[in-house]
Amino acid sequence: MSAALTWSVLIATSVLCYLIKLVGYFVPARWFAGERLQRINALIPVVLLSALVVAQALAVKTHIILDHRMAGIATALAALFAKAPFPVVVLAAALTSAVVYRWH
Repeated sequence: MSAALTWSVLIATSVLCYLIKLVGYFVPARWFAGERLQRINALIPVVLLSALVVAQALAVKTHIILDHRMAGIATALAALFAKAPFPVVVLAAALTSAVVYRWH
């Protein structure tokens, strides 16, 4: 990819992002005041973070890998379903991941 094309794509993407943000200022606030939309908006960060964790745990470049990271995520998921406190969830996932990594 040439440098000119790279810069063109970068500038076009930046302008598009700015325009999308600008359009948001013209949307009436009452459109976002509904209870259902408020519940959906509250869940968006959780969904995005979950997608990021899964993508980082499963993907290495263009390949899907099942390794020690998935064992840690499975342990964290089990601890969350067991209603464990957050520090316990993190420690259990880290220890499981370390043990499985060490075995292989």
